[in-house]
Amino acid sequence: MATYVLIHGAGSDAWYWHLVVPELQARGHDVVVPELPCADDSAGLAEYADTVVAAIGDRTDLIVVAQSMAGFTAPMVCDRVPVDLLVLLAAMVPAPGETAGEWWAATGQDEAQRAQDERDGRPTGGDFDPVAMFLHDVPPELVAELMARGGGDQSDTPFGDPWPLSAWPDVPTRFLLCRDDRLLPADFQRRVVRDRLGITPDEMAGGHLPALGRPRDLIDRLEAYREELVRG
Repeated sequence: MATYVLIHGAGSDAWYWHLVVPELQARGHDVVVPELPCADDSAGLAEYADTVVAAIGDRTDLIVVAQSMAGFTAPMVCDRVPVDLLVLLAAMVPAPGETAGEWWAATGQDEAQRAQDERDGRPTGGDFDPVAMFLHDVPPELVAELMARGGGDQSDTPFGDPWPLSAWPDVPTRFLLCRDDRLLPADFQRRVVRDRLGITPDEMAGGHLPALGRPRDLIDRLEAYREELVRG
């Protein structure tokens, strides 16, 4: 069995994975869900990586799953502890020296999002609507629960930290994009993953938050990756 390390994205918390964790545990796996210090202005990428490494402890057989902005943190973790597989999930893929704040313009995300909005008939510009952007395929009861929980604070500090690695860590890496992602559209992700990682991403249906919108599909994908790893 494996140890799954599930890293949430910006402005989020461990609750994001609450539908995934019990099923992975029921299949006999250990699951680690670090709580990143998103609201702490003194915490940058180094502290995010420290938090994950501390949560891992001396566990082995690691499969690290990184959601969204965790694409900046997870490779730093892989550079410090032995990881069997890194899965980037609807994630940002950093370049050496690049900050998460610079990433958007460097990759052309704004233009890609606008083009996708136009193709889908959504209004462009205007006020940012997190429900329309992130929760359009999440069941209403989960949306209500998420809104009732509040929180979602995210410090700007890690967005100003240059990504410190000089190259991608030497660890098997898979990328799973979500074809209905409105923040990081599929065509955009295919290009970024090809240009920055030199691999072809795998694809699943759903929006930017598949652990809420399509947890069963996500679990099946992760388990397929694990079984492929075991088979060698």
